[in-house]
Amino acid sequence: MIHTDMTPIEKRAAFSLAGIFSLRMMGLFMILPVFALFATDIEGVTPVMIGLAIGIYGLTQALFQIPFGMMSDKFGRKPIIALGLVIFAIGSVVAATADSMMGIIIGRALQGSGAIAAAVMALAADLTREEHRTKAMAVIGMSIGLSFTASLVLGPMLNGVIGVQGIFWLTAILAIGGIFVLKFIVPTPVKSSFHRDAEPVPGYFMNVLKDRQLQRLDYGIASLHVILTSTFIALPFALRDYAGLEVEHHWYVYLPVLLLSLGISIPFIIIAEKKRKIKEVFVAAIAGILIAQLGLVFFYDSLWAICLLLACFFIAFNTLEALLPSLIAKFSPADKKGTAMGVYSTSQFLGAFVGGLLGGAIYGWFDLPGVFFFCTVVAGAWFFVARTMEIPRFLANFMLHVGDIQEDQVEKLEYDLKQVKGVVEALYVEEEGTAYLKVDNRELDGNALEQFVEQVDDSELGIAKDSVADDAHKRVPQN
Repeated sequence: MIHTDMTPIEKRAAFSLAGIFSLRMMGLFMILPVFALFATDIEGVTPVMIGLAIGIYGLTQALFQIPFGMMSDKFGRKPIIALGLVIFAIGSVVAATADSMMGIIIGRALQGSGAIAAAVMALAADLTREEHRTKAMAVIGMSIGLSFTASLVLGPMLNGVIGVQGIFWLTAILAIGGIFVLKFIVPTPVKSSFHRDAEPVPGYFMNVLKDRQLQRLDYGIASLHVILTSTFIALPFALRDYAGLEVEHHWYVYLPVLLLSLGISIPFIIIAEKKRKIKEVFVAAIAGILIAQLGLVFFYDSLWAICLLLACFFIAFNTLEALLPSLIAKFSPADKKGTAMGVYSTSQFLGAFVGGLLGGAIYGWFDLPGVFFFCTVVAGAWFFVARTMEIPRFLANFMLHVGDIQEDQVEKLEYDLKQVKGVVEALYVEEEGTAYLKVDNRELDGNALEQFVEQVDDSELGIAKDSVADDAHKRVPQN
């Protein structure tokens, strides 16, 4: 059946995988608000090295996330995820025990090398039926946002108790905790298979890279993380040296600002999606980033100004982090979503690396105002690029497992599916026995779509007798 709730196993899979993702992301980001201040006490350190230590994880994450996903197809999801978590833990220990900046940089690079994102998404796809996969991915996506928010608050708090090296030790413990969650809580799928809605298809990379609308979004997520990483090279110095706030008290700023921004950004996201004003809200949020960074150029020495401008920044940041994946899904062809998301994630991590490297260099040359001005320029360029974006069609991705059909009936199947009200695109993939659809949820006749699948028989289309529900039952583990 199409209209069913997630099973307990599917819910457990979604939340436990979100937990693993959260533990890892917290390990990466807890040092973000405190590391620049800590690093200045290391002998021989330069601003470029500070930026490199903060952003190097993005380079190795970008390099290894797609290969890790492909390895999980061959060697199994759980072994590859466990390997990634072990590498991450080793990197954390290397950084914690390092007595030089180069040692910390190597540790951070190893942290990023444990790139489990694609493998986690593939495992989530193995453990959920097609019609519930989007929900599972949304749970994982929300966990990333919440872990980032928690990291900015916990980083300064923990720094006052255990220091940056202690935080690195804690991240190693979190990674080991993730392995236990993987072993004892995450269900083991009955079988693993390739899912082009959640994994990249190498043959589709050129199609995705040539798509002008997707190019704009990839440029956008890279720009957003250039700005984020660069900002946190300069911001801790502004709070300590100009606003007079000791580092262990920086969470006094981050906690209320982040809670306020989360509360305010949610209505904007709802307006963008429900009222179909996504381009207007999207461009306005980029303008919010631009205004916040421009304000920091002139008012980085005022605590109240920093608080107000940070609130503006994070309202816009949270809105953009929610809308960008939604836009990727809307613009990508029905069968190329996984590839489009793979390129998007790679762009995000490369942005973090570039932001760290350039932000550190600019801080060394032009001090704090130079970093905030650099972020202003990046936001301004993105604003003008985003204005040329087409207004997307509000189409959602939908999948139906229809089983094996005769080759000469594929065209008829796709035609018949497009006759269902609300179905705009339909593409059948023979290797998976799955139809990938683009649908308008406001117009979709879900009952007609369900009846279509249930009523199809061998005599008409040559479809195998296993139904959507039967196939899903076989794929989702029962313990």
